[in-house]
Amino acid sequence: MVTVDLKVGEAAVASEDRRHGPPIEIYFFPFVGGGHQIPMLDLARLFSTIPSVHATVLTTSSHHPLPPLPASIAVLYLSDVYLDTSLSALPVTDTSHLAEPLRNLLVDRSPDCIVVDGFHRWSPAVIGPLGVPRIAFSGNGSFAQAVRDAIQRTGVAYAASDDYEEFVVPDIPDKILMTRSQLPPYQRRPLNPGEEKGMVWPHDFMEGCFGVLINSFFDLEGSYVEYFRKKMGRSWVVGPVSLCNEAMEDKLGRGKKADIDRVSCLSWLDGKGEKEVIYVSFGSLARMSMSQLVEIAHGLESSGCSFIWVIGNVRAEERGEDWMPAGFEERIARTGKGLLIRGWAPQLVILEHPSVGGFLTHCGWNSTLEGVTAGVPMVTFPITAEQFFNEKLVTDVLGIGVKVGSRDWSSWSTEAKEPVGREKIERAVRRVMRGGGEQADEMRKRAGELARKAREAVEEGGSSWEDARGLVAELHDRRKLRARVSSMIVQGD
Repeated sequence: MVTVDLKVGEAAVASEDRRHGPPIEIYFFPFVGGGHQIPMLDLARLFSTIPSVHATVLTTSSHHPLPPLPASIAVLYLSDVYLDTSLSALPVTDTSHLAEPLRNLLVDRSPDCIVVDGFHRWSPAVIGPLGVPRIAFSGNGSFAQAVRDAIQRTGVAYAASDDYEEFVVPDIPDKILMTRSQLPPYQRRPLNPGEEKGMVWPHDFMEGCFGVLINSFFDLEGSYVEYFRKKMGRSWVVGPVSLCNEAMEDKLGRGKKADIDRVSCLSWLDGKGEKEVIYVSFGSLARMSMSQLVEIAHGLESSGCSFIWVIGNVRAEERGEDWMPAGFEERIARTGKGLLIRGWAPQLVILEHPSVGGFLTHCGWNSTLEGVTAGVPMVTFPITAEQFFNEKLVTDVLGIGVKVGSRDWSSWSTEAKEPVGREKIERAVRRVMRGGGEQADEMRKRAGELARKAREAVEEGGSSWEDARGLVAELHDRRKLRARVSSMIVQGD
């Protein structure tokens, strides 16, 4: 049995706009897993700040309740079906059991549009016949989608002599070099007939959609925003959405409650000098071998830099408590050089602290954007998904990062062919944090300038502010057109 329950949160209902009538109803249907769920909730927060919009977040009975939001919550109930809704849920998680409750909700409520995560691959078949405008959300930036599109459309990777021969990505604004080893398997060879289904997002998912919402800002990747709109479809660039979390409580509880208390975290950071600490995190899904974790530990310690390392978000299924180098944890505790967080970390709070001067990251798009908005240069350590594309944006286009040297794309359930050595990690950290000379100074200056532009983008009159309101204006126009058409039909009768 499947049912739908609609509950309105405090201060969720937007007041009626005198010029446009009742508020525009926008539904947000996030995917499970932290990398997709968290920015979608931020999107709901963002659109809830527009007076003529009423936002509703769709969630499941196993996931409810969500953190406090200025939006309504619609709960899609499932009976006798298990659905992993944890922040570590994998992109292959099957959510198609939600098709019937989603259809029931949309038939009953008929919102002005629904924003749907691209990993709900089945959703176009449900939403399309109902006439509700579907807006796609991918969780990627414009650059990554443009590079993926160019490689897929031209088949340029097929001609490389081996997995490590570099090729130039054609037909994009910048000269970007890639190797097949940095691509997912389905982009390394021509796909067989029928194999494309569910693999080549965004082309199949974008078919028939109203447009695409992108968590980015124009000054970060403007030429790729234009590329997307010219070659791939309509888009509204409305980020960085993490900036809608202004209150300390929202930052601390973003995703889920942090596994370190605010006082302990901030007091440790307060004891460090300006830009002295490098923050290390590989997201909620990364799987690394014990040998790779050991290399990271050695590299961080040898760099001589202070660091916060979120090891609780690094999955190593065989890992025991003794995986660390002998005496590592005791030494960093005694010297005060390192802080280990086992579990969920308050990433926004840490990155925005003045003692943090760098970010060793897997280059997930959320983390990349959060590093940009904090104005910290990055040490890039891509692993999977579109992370190698994001690395190229950070290092080769924006010039605000240093590559650690990872070469092999690996899936969520496998490990890289060989670990990145401690010497490479130490060298990259030192280049960003100390010893980088004028190059490091310029990198830090560029990162600070991008942080300023990120905040300007979401302020009144900024590019992202305008794009969000432009979408709402289009939805108002669509509603008015439908009302006129309905009126003409009635008069015709």
